[in-house]
Amino acid sequence: MRKTDATVVAPSRTVLVTGGSRGIGAATAWCCAQQGWAVAVNYARDRAAAEGVVARIRDMGGRAVALQADVAEEAHVLAVFDAIERELPPLGALVNNAGVVDRPARVDEMTLERLERMFAINVRGSILCAREAVRRLSTRHGGHGGAIVNLSSVAARLGAPGQYVDYAAAKGAIDAFTVGLAREVANEGIRVNAVRPGIIETDIHASGGLPDRARQMAPSVPMQRAGRADEVAEAIAWLLSDRASYTTGTILEVTGGR
Repeated sequence: MRKTDATVVAPSRTVLVTGGSRGIGAATAWCCAQQGWAVAVNYARDRAAAEGVVARIRDMGGRAVALQADVAEEAHVLAVFDAIERELPPLGALVNNAGVVDRPARVDEMTLERLERMFAINVRGSILCAREAVRRLSTRHGGHGGAIVNLSSVAARLGAPGQYVDYAAAKGAIDAFTVGLAREVANEGIRVNAVRPGIIETDIHASGGLPDRARQMAPSVPMQRAGRADEVAEAIAWLLSDRASYTTGTILEVTGGR
């Protein structure tokens, strides 16, 4: 919400943040709400965490709803976009943040089940959400334009050998998708960019079996520390905003120089 001296301006556009219940997603939802967006907070399983994000936004006078969906499932994605149309202002932006890692493994140790999960959520889910956003935002379809930000990873550049080569490959696909989609819809009022975080203090490391990874990796970062979720969120919010009006097809690194 933007506050003036006497009034609070109601949000006129909605941003969908997938995987918005924790970490970078939660920080992005909060940052966007502070900048005047209504926020659809998508979550896969942790309803309480998502409702906590929504409550925080509402407590400061913002508008938000929590929407459950597995972004890898087309029916779930369609339901989320339908819910936004019923419950919130018109869609103006999408943040494709939902993603997973797995426990460290070499490629010769990876199962088909792991690979299918990795690419279903990290790649297919992002493309499905972007497809639905384009159908609503594109001037070709009668929309008023908007912005999409995809979450990549520095792993896409470094390869993550001996740990997450599959994750790195999935994020490499996101980089290619970002550039291709940006060029595809550039004259339809939609800007598409990506943010490529480095080592960030979030609980995604714990979900991959390495809860102390950010602290342990900090010495390898030129700035000698891990990043914070809010530092990534600020970059995302800028790319969504009119201040980035001539920026599309860009991959913005937030890595502390790594």
